[in-house]
Amino acid sequence: MLLFVWLFSCVPVAFAQYKEALPGYSYEFPRDHFNHEDYRTEWWYTTGNLIATDGRHYGFELTFFRQGVDRDPAKNEPWDIRDLYLAHFALSDLDGGKFYHTERTNRAGPGIAGVSEAQMRIWNGNWEFRWAGGSEIVLHAVDERFSISLSLRPEKPPAIHGENGVSQKAAGASHASHYISFTRLNTSGTIEAGGKSAAVSGSSWMDHEFFTNQLDATQIGWNWLSIQLEDNTELMLYQFRHKDGSIDAFSSGTYVDVQGKAMHLTSGDFRLLPAGEEWRSPATGAKYPIVWDMEVSKLGLKLTATTRLKSQELSEQNKLAPSYWEGAIEIKGTREGKSVIGVGYLEMTGYDRPIQMGP
Repeated sequence: MLLFVWLFSCVPVAFAQYKEALPGYSYEFPRDHFNHEDYRTEWWYTTGNLIATDGRHYGFELTFFRQGVDRDPAKNEPWDIRDLYLAHFALSDLDGGKFYHTERTNRAGPGIAGVSEAQMRIWNGNWEFRWAGGSEIVLHAVDERFSISLSLRPEKPPAIHGENGVSQKAAGASHASHYISFTRLNTSGTIEAGGKSAAVSGSSWMDHEFFTNQLDATQIGWNWLSIQLEDNTELMLYQFRHKDGSIDAFSSGTYVDVQGKAMHLTSGDFRLLPAGEEWRSPATGAKYPIVWDMEVSKLGLKLTATTRLKSQELSEQNKLAPSYWEGAIEIKGTREGKSVIGVGYLEMTGYDRPIQMGP
């Protein structure tokens, strides 16, 4: 969810050109599903767990990022760089043991990449996230090794994370974001991988955040989970880790009930702990905890996250950006002592090397 905060912090920019995410923001839809160029950084982040008609399990990730570079009104020619657009695409063949990923970066140019409320579309080349009419969202992304074409339909209204319109990430007014999620998207379509096409169905989750500067320099990494339980509730948790290994007090989460009502969770409302098993990356040598225990006592939840595929690391061999692990997970546990299961996604950063934030 947050890796490219680091990448984009390396882009020289005058922060005074941009707004900060401050309490009291008034959300309005569909406007807030699209571009907020007054804020420096913005992303649309979709992940999901899918099952093919033959029973094979897959995970996918398709993300679009916009990074503000220059708001000089004199720079308005098509090839002037006001924003950089980065997109990332990954597919996990969870039963076949294969992980595919690729990325791209573009300027807007004459329609190469962008965000348009008028077109109801976010795109980077031939990858797109588009409202197709009504509440349907379509995703398309094509790589020479793998592709997806999916239809997503929200089962609940957008959940707004945090309190008073902001998701606070560290002490100080500037360390926050405006953070919205579709926590349960009924998903169907086709995927291609390894030269084979398959019809799939399942459930997806979409995050949308916009901000100018949210993390603190003392935060070196994070653990983030999105969880969809079979009882039609959802849970998002994240932890920020400090250099001394301690967990930041501004770590938080959100619980979404059956009706779609969001409940803010503070760091004191939950426990999130690695449960012993680690996977060592052959590419980077990083050791990632791939089993996690979590407890939300006020909800009566005790859950464990595991994965079918240990090797879901996005490794950066050239070290221009930190490597990180992000992949599909399975959930088992109890609610008030009764069995509950689900699926989700897990992101872990700072295990290869610390995330060093810019100003």
